[in-house]
Amino acid sequence: MRVVFMGTPAFAAASLERLIQDGFEICAVYTQPDKPRGRGMELAFSEVKQLSLQHDLPVFQPATLRRPEETERMLAFHADIIAVVAYGKLLPDEIIHSARFGAVNLHGSLLPKYRGAAPIQWAVINGDSETGLTTFYLNKDMDAGDLIYTETVSIGRTETSGDLYDRMKIIGAGLLSRTLTDIERGTAPRIPQNHAEATYVKPLDKSMSPIDWNLSSDQIISRIYGLQPWPVATMQLQGETVKVFSAEATGHTCDAAPGSILSAYRNGIEIACGDQNTLLVTELQVPGKRRMSSADYLRGHPIR
Repeated sequence: MRVVFMGTPAFAAASLERLIQDGFEICAVYTQPDKPRGRGMELAFSEVKQLSLQHDLPVFQPATLRRPEETERMLAFHADIIAVVAYGKLLPDEIIHSARFGAVNLHGSLLPKYRGAAPIQWAVINGDSETGLTTFYLNKDMDAGDLIYTETVSIGRTETSGDLYDRMKIIGAGLLSRTLTDIERGTAPRIPQNHAEATYVKPLDKSMSPIDWNLSSDQIISRIYGLQPWPVATMQLQGETVKVFSAEATGHTCDAAPGSILSAYRNGIEIACGDQNTLLVTELQVPGKRRMSSADYLRGHPIR
């Protein structure tokens, strides 16, 4: 089966690697243009490009797919299918229909829930106990095509988005390989989505970092784990903006204003939340320092 693969981050690279291992013929790889990264802002390759070069696969990085020459190039590949995983661009109809079986996408949620960007992170932020992966046929609308397969994934109570992402990229790679195999065999289902049940999520940004202590303790804890590894939850502590990496419910109630520090001891920093419950911040990072337990922080920064 001749496959054009489209993807950019590590999540997509895991799928590309699985397709290579499973013997699919990757006739071309598309990924986002190189972008400046790091303190030096030097141009860096995407994870998909790095993997492609290791396997001597042809890599294409067009700024847009909405040009006649891009459609002509795609037609010249004579691909059986286009596999898309976190590519970062919408595909025009003429590209989707350039392959024999069209184009399929691997998405990090149980569609139609969480259409859009950062579905894995939002599942953690929203405190969901489970999420999943979906393969579906692409059409002109975002994440709205007919479903092929889904796989449910449980979410640990203190699992970060980063940890969940790393688990799901491996599970998703297997699901995509199975999907392409069954499409070639003619056994893959095609199930229309219930668009009335669709929900949408937006990309994360740094404006989400400051903790809103008016939320419930459970909501705040979910956001702390959901915003890792980026942009990371923050709080004001003794005049500094501090990153918060771990917190737990105490089971205590109080009448203090949300955000009030009630106690600071070896187990952590106890803070009042909007539902009159409290939580314990147990791991944090001050500017210019490494991550540390709250106990280590308090040894050098006692709160009175």
